Amino acid sequence: HARRVLEIEIGSVSDNPVVLPEDGEVISGGNFHGQPVAIALDSLAAATVALASISERRLYRMLDPTTNGGLPAFLVDRPGMNTGLMIVQYTAASLVSESKSLAHPASIDSIPSSAGQEDHVSMGMTSARHARECVTNAEVVVALEALSAAQGLDLRRPLEPAAGTAAAVRAVRQVVAFLDQDRQLKPDVDAVIELVRSGAFVAAVEDAVGRLD
Repeated sequence: HARRVLEIEIGSVSDNPVVLPEDGEVISGGNFHGQPVAIALDSLAAATVALASISERRLYRMLDPTTNGGLPAFLVDRPGMNTGLMIVQYTAASLVSESKSLAHPASIDSIPSSAGQEDHVSMGMTSARHARECVTNAEVVVALEALSAAQGLDLRRPLEPAAGTAAAVRAVRQVVAFLDQDRQLKPDVDAVIELVRSGAFVAAVEDAVGRLD
């Protein structure tokens, strides 16, 4: 929906005045009010936060030994001696909480400008900035879930996941090794974030099971 709104607005006349030479008309008060864009981007931010929140909840359950079906706490051997992926969930929770604040719709706000000539403004730039931050945060949260899921599924062996899930695990394992004890996780996290942002993660799954629409 947001993409379609942006395509329409990009293809629309936004001059002031709007000059229509074929009709011999000059119309003041052009189509420069950005409310459609602001509302669409606020909606995008809200939808993205919902996706990230669900992703973080799955991640949380994977790390909790009371909900992960018998896997070790924080998906690492000797929990207590090792913290495993504990901080990964902290990071995801922090980003989701930040995004919830950013998802407050900017388009419902307004402040007059230009000596009252622009008495209602869209706040579209704020909507765009917040939507971008929410998308960026969601990419990181999904990457953290993928990193954790690969660890959990490796701990499940010799059980084998379905084809699409197996392809996702292979994609992660091409850039990140199994976590057998505590180590600096930033390189691992950065590698999986790039895997998600580049589209390679989805591409690997689609190669195995077909398009994900």
